[in-house]
This record gives sequence, structure tokens and C-alpha cells, in this order.
Amino acid sequence: MSRMIRFEDWLAPARRRAMADVLLLGSPAVLVLAVIGWVLGGWAGGAGMLLLGGTGLGAAAWHRARALDRDWLVRRLNAREPQLEDSADLVFGEGDLAPFQRIQAERMAGRIAAIDPASLAQGWSRGRIIVSWIIGTLALVGVLLWQAQRSAPPPLAEVAADPASLPSEPRLVGQRVRIIPPAYTGLPARDADSLEIRAPAGSRIEWRFGFAPQPTVAALQLVGGQRVALARDGEAWTGGLRLDVPSLYRLTAAGMRAAQPTHRLEPIADEPPQVRAIEPASGLVEMRPGQRSWRIVFEASDDYAVDPLARLTLTTAIGEGENVRFSERSQTVRGTAVGGGDPRRRCFVIDLPLGPYGLQPGSDLVAQLTIADTRAPEPQVVRGPGVILRYPAKRAVEAEGLDLMAKQQMPAYFRSQRQVIIDTEALIKQRRNLSADEFMLRSDTIGVDQRLLRLRYGQFVGMEAEETPKPPLPTSDKDTPPEPEHYDGDGHDHGSAPESPVFGSLGDVTAEYGHTHDESEAATLLDPGTRALLKAALDAMWEAELNLRSGRPEAALPFENIALENIKKVQQATRIYLPRIGSQQPPIDLARRLTGKREGIVGKGAQLVPFAIADAVPATAWRALAQPGAIDLAGLESWVRSNSTRLSDPLAVLAAIDALRSKPGSQALREALRGHLWSVLTRPPTQVRRRHDGGDIGRRYTRGLR
Repeated sequence: MSRMIRFEDWLAPARRRAMADVLLLGSPAVLVLAVIGWVLGGWAGGAGMLLLGGTGLGAAAWHRARALDRDWLVRRLNAREPQLEDSADLVFGEGDLAPFQRIQAERMAGRIAAIDPASLAQGWSRGRIIVSWIIGTLALVGVLLWQAQRSAPPPLAEVAADPASLPSEPRLVGQRVRIIPPAYTGLPARDADSLEIRAPAGSRIEWRFGFAPQPTVAALQLVGGQRVALARDGEAWTGGLRLDVPSLYRLTAAGMRAAQPTHRLEPIADEPPQVRAIEPASGLVEMRPGQRSWRIVFEASDDYAVDPLARLTLTTAIGEGENVRFSERSQTVRGTAVGGGDPRRRCFVIDLPLGPYGLQPGSDLVAQLTIADTRAPEPQVVRGPGVILRYPAKRAVEAEGLDLMAKQQMPAYFRSQRQVIIDTEALIKQRRNLSADEFMLRSDTIGVDQRLLRLRYGQFVGMEAEETPKPPLPTSDKDTPPEPEHYDGDGHDHGSAPESPVFGSLGDVTAEYGHTHDESEAATLLDPGTRALLKAALDAMWEAELNLRSGRPEAALPFENIALENIKKVQQATRIYLPRIGSQQPPIDLARRLTGKREGIVGKGAQLVPFAIADAVPATAWRALAQPGAIDLAGLESWVRSNSTRLSDPLAVLAAIDALRSKPGSQALREALRGHLWSVLTRPPTQVRRRHDGGDIGRRYTRGLR
């Protein structure tokens, strides 16, 4: 029977009526919300509120329509049509019917077919709809009036009339400035009466002026810069610009004879954010036994707002010497606002598990936080200080007796060959992106690093230093030429002849007649096997240096690896004994004592070099201002704009230049400009002063000596 009469067809008119009733009843509220969103957030805010309100109203209408189901239809038919004998559920019910019920359902189906389905729909909520639209209309009118009053420009601030102006000359009678900061600052727009403007960089500055009588043309003239034309808007003149650089400006209008005073346009630069470590309090902490996590707390601050998302960089250094392995990881962390939700300060708390980093004794874990502010379109990014968690190394066994003379570790020089290899491999990978000259320069630079490393290692095998020989100290008045090959002060320790030479002793013969490059103590610095390894490493370094200086890093890389391998073997030496080296002074020439001869000892007298000022523009202008005459104000103004960072108040200097340009003969204006330039004059170095002559007694003594 339910197949003969579908209850959905009977419910459709009632559901449409219910949905329309809900939509008519709630539409005024949605419109009011959309208008409020437009007033507060512009077209985007209005569209968002309209979409949100429409979605909510549609959901309410759909829910109201879905409430009209089969049970509602049965109850509605039984209550409205007595002839159905409360048997409508037999017609629209589900499931099998008994024979008697089937007969009754067929009788009721005929009666139901004569009923119009549209008549079952509920009536309109006319009263509620009328009240809703009246209230909505009043609310819309109120919001629009509030917006009109809110958007209307405030009245112009009155300006005192200039008594020197003529009645027919246009004069300024009112002024108003509106400052609209950038959106990222979160600052509201504000109005100001004064024409002296100081606002965040990137702000929109809008002027509004009133004249009486009205001029034909008006503009804002930036001193030494652009001209901003003003447009007439009713009885007012308006104009605007974006505040990016500091400058001076004045108001100009057709018919004005007297020059208007200058005013300041000063942007407030957005400061970069700052980060400081709160926990741990010190930059270096040691890992406790059994420690499984590490808490790090950073605090970031900014003048406007700090981005809640920051990047934490974690660097691990595991190993010692040439075997140090570095790895870097990063993760995103979120900060919470400090001080009641203030976005200018955020706290970043990180509980770092130490298990995944595989720290070993002697290794370090370095944590750094990189934050940004909310400046648009280019936020300022700052990397904060690093904090270090150190896994304490095992304490070395204390030595006694002769073991104290043994050094258990290699010197600090034995730690940079790996970096030479890393630089060489990076240069080979970047070869396609570099020009020939730049590639050659970088290869030569790495070769210089390899040379310096080779010379440092060479000190341990007695290798000569590749430096220019220094002249000997003056120990005798006789100018005896040095030997062709070696001489005193050539950088080598020749030693002295033994007091009791032994005939046939190889060491004594070499010390007396030869030239030993190795110190007697340094000769035992390395054992023969280790010494051979180090010499092999030096030979490989030499080949690597030769190829690097020739622009062939590919050929140098195998030799660099050979040198590194030999250095590692040297590091594994059990003991390295350091020489006992004392200071050796040149011998004293006793024949020279008490003779008073100063030849070869006293150097040349000090040469006084005249002081030259590299940047003489402010000094030249400062001297010219002290005397009447013409001054290059244009050149001085250009210098001030190019060197504004050297001046504490560059706008004040530009104002002084502009004032002097209008009255070049004013001595007061000249002195004011000189005062501004005094702070940027280049100070000459300390001058050489004559020492005091001792007065009358000293002068008589000097004349007596002469």
C-alpha cells in the first residue's frame, strides 16, 4: 500500500513551507551580521559574515524541514481529517498488514487521495516575520549611520592666520593628518592635528587641508625630493603617500607668497626580534648521570609581534680530533604568549629527549632557536644564542714520575686536514657554477690553507720555515757580512761549540762545523716510525698544495686523503715527548760596553705624516659657515642624505640647511648649522707635542750642552 501512495510526495509542500518560513524569519539577522562584518573588516569581512550567517540559517531551515517526517504526516492527517478514523498509519505504514488492516487501508487510501497535499503545510509565522524584519531594518539603519559617522573625516583643526598674508592670498585655515600603520603592527589608524609626523615605517599618511580663499593648485613638496599633488574634495584638499624614508616637507599652494615652514616625516623602523635563553641559565651545561631529557626555554620579544612558530636547530658533535662527526637536525616549535596573551613576547619551552641523538662521552649537543617577526612582506629572521649540553669525557689517568713529561694528546694543529678535504670536495661540486677566475682564486686559497698546515706539521720534524730571514741583532760595531748559506739570526738554532769536544764525535763535529736544523731535544720528539709517517703526510700535503695552487683540486684530493690517513696513524702514537726549550739570548759583545757608540742601534727618527681627512665635506662646510660667503648647500644636503646613519637627527640638519637656503645672510642660522655639523667632524689623531723644556733652568742647561 505504501507503494501506491509515497509519503515523501505528501511531505514536500509542508517541508518547503517550513524552510521558507525559517529563511524569512532569520534573514534580517544574517543581513545585519554581514553589514557589521563589512563595517569592521571591509568587503572580506562582510562576505565572510554573510557566508557564515547564511550557512547557519540554511542549516536551521534544513533541520526544521527534516523534522516533518512520516510520523508527523500521520498525526497531521488524523488530526485534520476525522473521516480517516485514525487509520492514516495503515496507509503510510511499513511492513505487512493483516487481512482486516489491508481492507481498512484500501478504504482510507481512497479518502486520502481526495486531499490536497499543500493543505497539510503549516501556516506562515507572519507576526514573527514582521517583527524580525522591523528589528532588522532598524539595526541596519543604525549600523549604516554609525558607519557614516565613523568613516566621516573628523573636523579640521584650526590654524592661526598669518597676519602678513593678504586678504586675496590663499591661506591655510585647517589641517588634519590620518596615519594608517601597516597591518602587521596591529596598531589602529589615528588622526593627528600636528603636521609633524612620526609613525611606523610603511604607514599610509593622508593629509586634509582647508584654504580660504580656495587656491587653484596645492601640493606637498618634499625638500630635495618628490612633489605630492593634492586633490580637491569638496571644500578640502587631500593627498597621501607611503612613509618609507625620513624627509622634510612643506605645503605649497598657488598664490601663496611666503614660504611655509617645513615639517618632519620620520619613520620608526621595525626592530628585529630578540631571543634569549632562560633555561639553562649558562650557555654550557654538563649532562647528569642517567639524564634522559633536556629542558630548554627561550624567550623571544619584538616591538610588534613574534611569530608563534619557530625553528629549533640541533647540532651534535660526536668524537674527538679528526674523527669528530657533525650532524644537524631541525624541528618546528610553537611558543606561547607571555603576559596575558601579549604577542610581543613569546616563550618557547622544549623538552628534548636525548635518546635519539646517541651522545657519547666527550660529545656536545648544541641547540639554537631561529625566530621571525610578523612583518610583511619580508619578516625579519634572527637566530638566537646557542646552548650546549656536554657529555663529560672520561677523566684521564693521572701520570706520575717521568710520565708527567709525556703528552698524551696531539697538539691542536692536528685537527684541520679534514676541513681542507671538505673545502676541496665542495669546490669540485661547485665548479660548474663558478667562473674560471673565481674557481682559480678559491683553489689557490685552499692551497694556502694546506701550506700553512704543512708548515705547522713541519715544526715537529725540524722543517725550515718558509719565511724571509730577519736581520741579525746589532751586537758589534763591525759590519761583518753573514755567510752565504747561514748566519746568526736566520731563524735556526745553530747551537754553540761544546766546551770539551770529543774527537770523532759525529754530534760535536756537526754542531761545530755543520748546520743542524733539528734541536737536540726536538730530535726525540717523535719516534722513528711516527716520524716517518709524519714526513709521508708532509710529502702528500706538498703534492696537494702544488695541485691546489695550480687550480687542479681533483688531482689534489687523493694526496689530501693520504695525508689525513697518515695523520690519523700519527695520532695513534703512544707517547710524544716535548722538548725542554729555554730562551737563548744573543752573545754580548764586551768590547762595545761603555763606549757610548750608538751606530746600528738607534733607528731613524719618527716621521710625522700630515693628517688627511677622507670625508672633508662636513669639515669644509663647517669652516665656510664661520665666514660670510656662498656655501655649497646642495652638496652638503646630498652628503647628509647619504650619511644619515652618522647623524643623530638628520632631519634637523636638513631643516637647518633649508632654513639657511631661504635666508643665506642670517648669522644665527649659520651658527645653528655649524652646531649640527660639529658632531660629525672627523677628529684628527693625537698630535705630537713637545715635551716641557724645563723652564729657565732647563733652557740654560741645554745651552750649556751646546
